[in-house]
Amino acid sequence: MSLLKIFLVEDDEFTSAMLKHYLSMNPDNDVEVFTTGKDCINNLTRDPDVICLDYYLPDATGEDIMQVLKKKVPDTPVIIVSGQDDIKTAVNLLKEGAYDYVVKDDNFKERLWNIINHIRGREKLNRRLTQLEQEVEKKYQLETNIIGESPAIKKIFPLMEKACKSDIVVSVTGETGTGKDVVAKTIHYNSMRKSGPFVPVNMAAIPKDLLESELFGHEKGAFTGAIGRRAGKFEEAQGGTIFLDEIGDLDLAMQVKLLRVLQEQEVVRVGGNDTVSLDVRVIIATHRNLMEEVSKGNFREDLYYRLLGITINLPPLRERGNDVVLLANHFAEEYCKKNQLTARQFSKKAIDKLLSHDYPGNVRELKSVVELAVVMAEGELIHEDDIQIRYTSFFNELMSAEMTLEEYNVEIIKHYLRRYNNKVRQVADKLGIGKSTVYRMLRTHMPEFLEKE
Repeated sequence: MSLLKIFLVEDDEFTSAMLKHYLSMNPDNDVEVFTTGKDCINNLTRDPDVICLDYYLPDATGEDIMQVLKKKVPDTPVIIVSGQDDIKTAVNLLKEGAYDYVVKDDNFKERLWNIINHIRGREKLNRRLTQLEQEVEKKYQLETNIIGESPAIKKIFPLMEKACKSDIVVSVTGETGTGKDVVAKTIHYNSMRKSGPFVPVNMAAIPKDLLESELFGHEKGAFTGAIGRRAGKFEEAQGGTIFLDEIGDLDLAMQVKLLRVLQEQEVVRVGGNDTVSLDVRVIIATHRNLMEEVSKGNFREDLYYRLLGITINLPPLRERGNDVVLLANHFAEEYCKKNQLTARQFSKKAIDKLLSHDYPGNVRELKSVVELAVVMAEGELIHEDDIQIRYTSFFNELMSAEMTLEEYNVEIIKHYLRRYNNKVRQVADKLGIGKSTVYRMLRTHMPEFLEKE
């Protein structure tokens, strides 16, 4: 642990020597003595962690020095030490910003020791909080957190940058498991609100009859079991971001109430009458097509347009080509570090097997597959047999759809292009067709695959 630098401002030679000896009994205390207020002020550039200030000094009173200290080092705790048990003076100094007031009685050394230990604990907590904030910011760096180099994923980066620079509502769409929550957190921790809270709410996971209370809070006695006032998720997110996940599952009655909150920027707790003003950024996510839900009458059109903002559509993993390999290597490295395992590498056949799957569960499924493969691997190389994929039969799903022969051919070629990492010759050989046939299908139906080749 780092040393706690203590400035001891005391003009009495015996008292200063005694206190320095006593406080220095803790080897983590670095005690420096000053005999005047001026000497203390002139050395503030040395960044003391705490200042013990005698109220009566040759050049000034504690009140005079306190005013200077609060201007120059407003965050540094100042403990006033005085020979006078004057309640009025103590109260005034505490109002001026003193951390504590200690009278020089028989027990004042022990009291001073306890106060400084309390400050040490607070400083340790503050350092830990700062460390955690730095770790979170590093974890959600915009440049590194969204892993992928495919054209499909690169399209979202400019939109995320714009979202980080403003307070506009963000709508994140995409299939389940594509990483909508990761995008929401990344935007928050790179925005002007990063020091505020990030409050996620899964709308689909909260029972319908509890959702209003969860979102907006309730007053004591509002319903059976409401034994006290409770702030809702919107209040918890004050100064930060609320992430409304799976908002497409919200019923029409709650949609009306949510729209009012978003328009008025205030909430009324269930069972209450007072309004609570809000300062909250909203990010929503859904796997549904909200415009289709509007046309079906399942989602309010006015709420849809209120939530539209910047729309970020996350592509499914099956459309991201070699990103599967980049993500697999990342998840393997991450899992090995977390579990203190030797780094693992994928064999060529293992990579081919990873690329052959369509991942209906998207990035979330790939992460589970990779973590299991790391555990199953006997050595530092992950082999094909270590990768255990529960296939949902592609062709069973394909044949259950009603399409034209041409559309069936397109889906089959897409499947094999993903499996063999967009290698046209290999796909043509596997399907027993000419390369020209594959290229014709690419130009006509799948130009995005030409970009990846």
